[in-house]
Amino acid sequence: MKRYLTMAALAAVTATGIGYWMSQQASSTQTHLPSLVGAAIAEGSHEIVEMSLGDPDAKVHVIEYASFTCGHCATFEKTVFKDLRKNYIDPGKIKFTFRDVYFDRYGLWASMVARCDPMRYFGVQDLIFEDISAWASGEPAQIADNLRKIGRKAGLTDEKVNACLQDADMAQDLVAWWEANSEEHGINATPSFIINGKKYSNMPYEDFAKILDEKLAE
Repeated sequence: MKRYLTMAALAAVTATGIGYWMSQQASSTQTHLPSLVGAAIAEGSHEIVEMSLGDPDAKVHVIEYASFTCGHCATFEKTVFKDLRKNYIDPGKIKFTFRDVYFDRYGLWASMVARCDPMRYFGVQDLIFEDISAWASGEPAQIADNLRKIGRKAGLTDEKVNACLQDADMAQDLVAWWEANSEEHGINATPSFIINGKKYSNMPYEDFAKILDEKLAE
Protein backbone atom coordinates (compact mmCIF):
# COMPACT_ATOMS: atom_id res chain seq x y z
CA MET A 1 0.00 0.00 0.00
CA LYS A 2 1.32 3.43 -0.91
CA ARG A 3 0.98 6.52 1.23
CA TYR A 4 -0.03 9.65 -0.57
CA LEU A 5 0.94 13.26 -0.10
CA THR A 6 -0.91 15.04 2.69
CA MET A 7 -1.56 18.77 2.73
CA ALA A 8 1.23 19.18 5.26
CA ALA A 9 3.62 17.29 3.01
CA LEU A 10 2.51 19.41 0.08
CA ALA A 11 3.60 22.54 1.90
CA ALA A 12 7.08 21.07 2.07
CA VAL A 13 6.95 20.03 -1.58
CA THR A 14 5.93 23.47 -2.79
CA ALA A 15 8.02 25.52 -0.41
CA THR A 16 11.20 23.49 -0.69
CA GLY A 17 10.60 21.33 -3.76
CA ILE A 18 11.33 22.77 -7.19
CA GLY A 19 12.16 26.16 -5.69
CA TYR A 20 14.68 24.59 -3.33
CA TRP A 21 16.41 22.78 -6.14
CA MET A 22 16.52 25.94 -8.19
CA SER A 23 18.28 27.72 -5.36
CA GLN A 24 20.78 24.87 -5.14
CA GLN A 25 21.43 25.19 -8.86
CA ALA A 26 21.51 28.97 -8.96
CA SER A 27 25.22 29.10 -9.68
CA SER A 28 24.96 26.64 -12.57
CA THR A 29 24.68 27.90 -16.13
CA GLN A 30 23.50 24.54 -17.42
CA THR A 31 20.24 24.11 -15.53
CA HIS A 32 17.53 26.73 -15.09
CA LEU A 33 14.67 25.54 -12.92
CA PRO A 34 11.38 27.29 -12.27
CA SER A 35 10.95 28.41 -8.68
CA LEU A 36 7.83 27.98 -6.61
CA VAL A 37 6.66 31.19 -5.02
CA GLY A 38 6.34 30.44 -1.32
CA ALA A 39 4.39 27.64 0.30
CA ALA A 40 1.13 26.41 -1.12
CA ILE A 41 -1.23 28.07 1.33
CA ALA A 42 -3.80 29.76 -0.88
CA GLU A 43 -7.40 28.62 -0.73
CA GLY A 44 -8.80 26.76 -3.73
CA SER A 45 -8.31 29.19 -6.60
CA HIS A 46 -8.16 26.81 -9.56
CA GLU A 47 -10.88 24.77 -11.15
CA ILE A 48 -9.63 21.21 -11.55
CA VAL A 49 -10.55 19.97 -15.02
CA GLU A 50 -11.78 16.39 -15.25
CA MET A 51 -9.89 14.63 -18.04
CA SER A 52 -12.49 12.50 -19.80
CA LEU A 53 -12.92 10.67 -23.08
CA GLY A 54 -15.95 9.05 -24.69
CA ASP A 55 -19.63 9.92 -24.48
CA PRO A 56 -20.25 12.28 -21.54
CA ASP A 57 -23.79 10.92 -21.29
CA ALA A 58 -22.89 7.23 -21.48
CA LYS A 59 -24.66 4.91 -19.01
CA VAL A 60 -21.32 3.45 -17.91
CA HIS A 61 -18.73 5.73 -16.35
CA VAL A 62 -15.22 4.46 -15.64
CA ILE A 63 -12.85 6.45 -13.44
CA GLU A 64 -9.22 5.39 -13.46
CA TYR A 65 -6.99 6.46 -10.56
CA ALA A 66 -3.36 6.34 -11.62
CA SER A 67 -0.01 7.85 -10.70
CA PHE A 68 2.40 9.11 -13.33
CA THR A 69 5.21 7.32 -11.49
CA CYS A 70 3.38 3.99 -11.33
CA GLY A 71 4.83 1.24 -13.52
CA HIS A 72 1.65 -0.86 -13.38
CA CYS A 73 -0.32 2.20 -14.52
CA ALA A 74 2.03 2.66 -17.49
CA THR A 75 1.57 -1.01 -18.44
CA PHE A 76 -2.21 -0.63 -18.24
CA GLU A 77 -2.13 2.44 -20.50
CA LYS A 78 0.04 0.66 -23.07
CA THR A 79 -2.03 -2.52 -23.16
CA VAL A 80 -5.52 -2.68 -21.67
CA PHE A 81 -6.42 0.95 -22.24
CA LYS A 82 -5.68 0.78 -25.97
CA ASP A 83 -8.30 -1.94 -26.41
CA LEU A 84 -10.75 -0.17 -24.12
CA ARG A 85 -10.41 2.97 -26.19
CA LYS A 86 -10.87 1.11 -29.47
CA ASN A 87 -13.82 -1.00 -28.39
CA TYR A 88 -15.65 1.07 -25.77
CA ILE A 89 -14.46 4.68 -25.50
CA ASP A 90 -14.18 5.86 -29.11
CA PRO A 91 -17.46 4.14 -30.14
CA GLY A 92 -19.19 6.12 -27.37
CA LYS A 93 -20.23 3.15 -25.26
CA ILE A 94 -18.65 4.49 -22.07
CA LYS A 95 -17.29 7.63 -20.48
CA PHE A 96 -13.71 7.22 -19.24
CA THR A 97 -12.19 9.68 -16.76
CA PHE A 98 -8.53 9.72 -15.77
CA ARG A 99 -7.80 11.07 -12.28
CA ASP A 100 -4.25 11.73 -11.14
CA VAL A 101 -2.92 10.24 -7.92
CA TYR A 102 -0.12 11.88 -5.95
CA PHE A 103 1.91 9.33 -4.02
CA ASP A 104 5.10 11.36 -4.50
CA ARG A 105 6.25 14.80 -5.57
CA TYR A 106 7.41 13.68 -9.02
CA GLY A 107 3.96 12.35 -9.81
CA LEU A 108 2.58 15.74 -8.81
CA TRP A 109 5.12 17.57 -10.97
CA ALA A 110 4.26 15.37 -13.96
CA SER A 111 0.57 16.06 -13.45
CA MET A 112 1.18 19.80 -13.34
CA VAL A 113 2.97 19.57 -16.69
CA ALA A 114 0.28 17.37 -18.23
CA ARG A 115 -2.36 19.84 -17.08
CA CYS A 116 -0.59 22.87 -18.56
CA ASP A 117 -2.89 22.61 -21.56
CA PRO A 118 -5.99 20.42 -21.06
CA MET A 119 -6.23 19.91 -24.82
CA ARG A 120 -2.78 18.27 -24.79
CA TYR A 121 -3.29 16.29 -21.57
CA PHE A 122 -3.61 12.81 -23.03
CA GLY A 123 -0.73 13.41 -25.44
CA VAL A 124 1.52 14.43 -22.54
CA GLN A 125 0.22 11.46 -20.56
CA ASP A 126 1.33 9.08 -23.31
CA LEU A 127 4.82 10.59 -23.31
CA ILE A 128 5.10 10.39 -19.52
CA PHE A 129 4.02 6.75 -19.42
CA GLU A 130 6.22 5.84 -22.38
CA ASP A 131 9.28 5.38 -20.17
CA ILE A 132 8.92 6.44 -16.54
CA SER A 133 12.47 5.51 -15.62
CA ALA A 134 13.83 7.78 -18.36
CA TRP A 135 12.36 10.95 -16.84
CA ALA A 136 11.84 10.10 -13.15
CA SER A 137 15.41 9.05 -12.36
CA GLY A 138 18.14 11.30 -11.03
CA GLU A 139 18.23 14.49 -9.00
CA PRO A 140 15.14 16.71 -8.82
CA ALA A 141 16.80 19.29 -11.05
CA GLN A 142 17.27 16.69 -13.77
CA ILE A 143 13.72 15.39 -13.37
CA ALA A 144 12.30 18.89 -13.81
CA ASP A 145 14.41 19.30 -16.94
CA ASN A 146 13.19 15.93 -18.22
CA LEU A 147 9.60 17.07 -17.75
CA ARG A 148 10.33 20.21 -19.75
CA LYS A 149 11.65 18.01 -22.56
CA ILE A 150 8.41 16.03 -22.49
CA GLY A 151 6.49 19.29 -22.60
CA ARG A 152 8.43 20.40 -25.67
CA LYS A 153 7.66 17.10 -27.43
CA ALA A 154 3.97 17.77 -26.77
CA GLY A 155 4.19 21.30 -28.17
CA LEU A 156 4.53 23.22 -24.90
CA THR A 157 7.14 25.94 -24.51
CA ASP A 158 9.63 25.93 -21.65
CA GLU A 159 8.04 29.14 -20.43
CA LYS A 160 4.62 27.48 -20.28
CA VAL A 161 5.95 24.43 -18.44
CA ASN A 162 7.92 26.60 -16.02
CA ALA A 163 4.82 28.65 -15.24
CA CYS A 164 2.84 25.49 -14.53
CA LEU A 165 5.54 24.08 -12.26
CA GLN A 166 5.73 27.40 -10.39
CA ASP A 167 2.00 27.45 -9.67
CA ALA A 168 2.00 26.62 -5.95
CA ASP A 169 -1.72 27.37 -5.65
CA MET A 170 -2.47 24.79 -8.32
CA ALA A 171 -0.26 22.26 -6.53
CA GLN A 172 -2.25 22.73 -3.35
CA ASP A 173 -5.57 22.55 -5.15
CA LEU A 174 -4.56 19.37 -6.97
CA VAL A 175 -3.52 17.61 -3.78
CA ALA A 176 -6.70 18.74 -1.98
CA TRP A 177 -8.70 17.40 -4.95
CA TRP A 178 -6.83 14.10 -4.86
CA GLU A 179 -7.30 13.72 -1.11
CA ALA A 180 -11.04 14.30 -1.48
CA ASN A 181 -11.21 11.73 -4.30
CA SER A 182 -9.17 9.25 -2.28
CA GLU A 183 -11.44 9.59 0.72
CA GLU A 184 -14.59 9.27 -1.39
CA HIS A 185 -13.48 6.12 -3.20
CA GLY A 186 -10.99 4.59 -0.77
CA ILE A 187 -8.04 4.73 -3.16
CA ASN A 188 -4.81 3.35 -1.70
CA ALA A 189 -3.19 1.66 -4.70
CA THR A 190 -2.83 2.29 -8.42
CA PRO A 191 -4.24 1.68 -10.85
CA SER A 192 -7.69 1.49 -9.30
CA PHE A 193 -11.01 1.83 -11.09
CA ILE A 194 -14.48 3.02 -10.20
CA ILE A 195 -17.09 1.62 -12.58
CA ASN A 196 -20.52 3.11 -12.01
CA GLY A 197 -19.63 3.70 -8.39
CA LYS A 198 -18.04 0.31 -7.62
CA LYS A 199 -14.33 -0.05 -6.94
CA TYR A 200 -12.12 -2.53 -8.83
CA SER A 201 -8.41 -3.24 -8.80
CA ASN A 202 -6.14 -3.67 -11.82
CA MET A 203 -7.29 -6.36 -14.25
CA PRO A 204 -6.63 -7.73 -17.74
CA TYR A 205 -8.66 -6.55 -20.70
CA GLU A 206 -10.86 -9.66 -20.81
CA ASP A 207 -12.06 -9.11 -17.24
CA PHE A 208 -12.54 -5.40 -17.82
CA ALA A 209 -14.59 -6.01 -20.97
CA LYS A 210 -16.77 -8.56 -19.19
CA ILE A 211 -17.64 -6.05 -16.46
CA LEU A 212 -18.36 -3.32 -19.00
CA ASP A 213 -20.57 -5.61 -21.08
CA GLU A 214 -22.55 -6.55 -17.96
CA LYS A 215 -22.99 -2.89 -17.02
CA LEU A 216 -24.04 -1.97 -20.55
CA ALA A 217 -26.62 -4.76 -20.56
CA GLU A 218 -28.27 -3.65 -17.33
